[in-house]
Amino acid sequence: MSQTKVLVADDDPNVCEIIRLYFSKQQIELVVAANGKQAIEMVEKETPDVVVLDVMMPEMDGFEACREIRKKWDTPIIMLTAKDEEFDRVLGLELGADDYVTKPFSPRELVARIRAILRRMQPKARVEEEASGPLVFDQLTIDIDKREVICCGEKISFRPKEFDLLVQLAKSPGSVFSREQLLEQVWGFDYYGDARTIDVHIKKIRKRLDKLPYECIHTVWGIGYKFGVGD
Repeated sequence: MSQTKVLVADDDPNVCEIIRLYFSKQQIELVVAANGKQAIEMVEKETPDVVVLDVMMPEMDGFEACREIRKKWDTPIIMLTAKDEEFDRVLGLELGADDYVTKPFSPRELVARIRAILRRMQPKARVEEEASGPLVFDQLTIDIDKREVICCGEKISFRPKEFDLLVQLAKSPGSVFSREQLLEQVWGFDYYGDARTIDVHIKKIRKRLDKLPYECIHTVWGIGYKFGVGD
């Protein structure tokens, strides 16, 4: 098995050294960037398995770097933030981050989150185990085998977890899923993040399907979400 390669972008050399020492004991190869611009260059050059971005960096902060990386790559991203504030966490998720860790953090926690993300990336989504082939609705086709979504005759690009979440809902029209159920079924038991991740992904799915003349994912207040055409 090839060694896991992780790119850490942080302008604090002490933080990078602590991470380096712990990674070396865990057989994780570390690549370091001092700012957001460097991080983007290193993603292309080094093709890391996971990218860890500090929010506060010179030249380009972690949020902007996350946005730019997401334009080209689906590499998993973990945000490091010194602020335990909802705004920072949600903004990172909305920009395409997969998880976040709040400073101060333990290297052990960071490694646990990295490995959890990599476990989720390895197998095909469990939502595909129970259903395959196209799910066809009025003006919306979800082809599970091809991992394609056709909306109003146009092919729409989805990030992997957005697609998996849409399939999980669409394969059981009318069924109500709590956020916790969706996290468990799409992200897996070992997900360290919070249920707000679901809200962020639902928002992105709705935006991608905004050409539909109807809402297909409905909020069930106090519970979660359900899929339904014409509800």
